[in-house]
Amino acid sequence: MTWSDTTELSAHAEKLIRGRHATRAFRPEAVPEETLRAIFALAGAAPSNSNAQPWQVEVVSGAMRERLAGSLQTAHAHKRVSVDFPYSEEMYTEQHQARRAAFGAELYGTLGIGQDDHAARAAYDAESLGFYGAPHVAFLFVTGEGGARLAADVGAYMQTLLLAMTAYGVDSCPQGLLSFYADTVRDELGISEGKLLVGISFGYADEAAPVNRVATPRAALTETTAFHR
Repeated sequence: MTWSDTTELSAHAEKLIRGRHATRAFRPEAVPEETLRAIFALAGAAPSNSNAQPWQVEVVSGAMRERLAGSLQTAHAHKRVSVDFPYSEEMYTEQHQARRAAFGAELYGTLGIGQDDHAARAAYDAESLGFYGAPHVAFLFVTGEGGARLAADVGAYMQTLLLAMTAYGVDSCPQGLLSFYADTVRDELGISEGKLLVGISFGYADEAAPVNRVATPRAALTETTAFHR
């Protein structure tokens, strides 16, 4: 491979990876079926330990998507939480919490929601269970009994899927809140196996929506990575 080829590939990788961002307002038009199948076929190239591929992916569109959004919002309103992977605010370190707070201030500020307006924040969370208006949502389930180790493999699949979507010009938003209602998702989709890790809303971004211009800076390399020699 020549220097020119390497430079071109590096530039493409930079554009693809840094260009991916969470979209929280979508246009209603659906992604074409052939594009959907190409994206998920490409995502299947994700790595996993011993090639176990411990993921089951449920892609929801159309009338099923409408029904599921309503069911999720009803479950949320009645506090029917069902979480397969435990969640607690205590799992975050002080540094994590500082990053989350900075992001929250940017997001809610863009939406015109005050820091102490808990009712408006809660209403926005409930609204997000409608997938931010996206025409499609994918639910990623972990199959098997390996707990965190298998979930890590599904995390690798998720990142591969997000980048595949970006490569095909499709916008996305991973939503942890969707996984808080795992039983509702299973009931609506008629499935019984697997633990729900995350849901990903996807489609085409509404470029006019201010929320899609929220910036999410990353920590400096020196904060997260050590090189040992």
